Amino acid sequence: MSSFDLAAQQQLHSLYSDHHGWLHGWLRKKLGNSWDAADLAHDTFMRLMDKERLQHIGHEPRALITHIAKGLIIDHWRHQEIERAYQATIALLPPTHVPSPESRLLILESLARIDQLLHGMSGKTRKIFMLAQLEGMKYQQIADQLGISLITVKRHMQQAFVTCLIAL
Repeated sequence: MSSFDLAAQQQLHSLYSDHHGWLHGWLRKKLGNSWDAADLAHDTFMRLMDKERLQHIGHEPRALITHIAKGLIIDHWRHQEIERAYQATIALLPPTHVPSPESRLLILESLARIDQLLHGMSGKTRKIFMLAQLEGMKYQQIADQLGISLITVKRHMQQAFVTCLIAL
């Protein structure tokens, strides 16, 4: 193990020891339960295992820890929103068409990945992509509706497709 690896490991251990209790309490207040708070605190420190992040932690480690945790909270809430919408849709199905628990899990994981992919795009790119893919609009129709040029629509669609290919 190189000296940097040992130093990074010691730094992470120190950060965990000094800030885990505080982070768990902060997350518990935000999320309203200890279980989700424990999961997100764990995930926060897992993200800190990146040596590049550790090098830039600076004199205010709680600022970076809070920044990472806030992103994880947003992801958590978005995932819960997707799950609620999926459960509401499933409730409308006749009992014979309700997917098995295993299928439900796979579907929810796929929906979460799609959501993550879409939120990885800029707002304008995502909107243009959704209009084309879900609404079936032609590029010129999108340009007219949004008041932008056709070439701008094509550029955003190219960005969206590149994002999709990278995700694959």
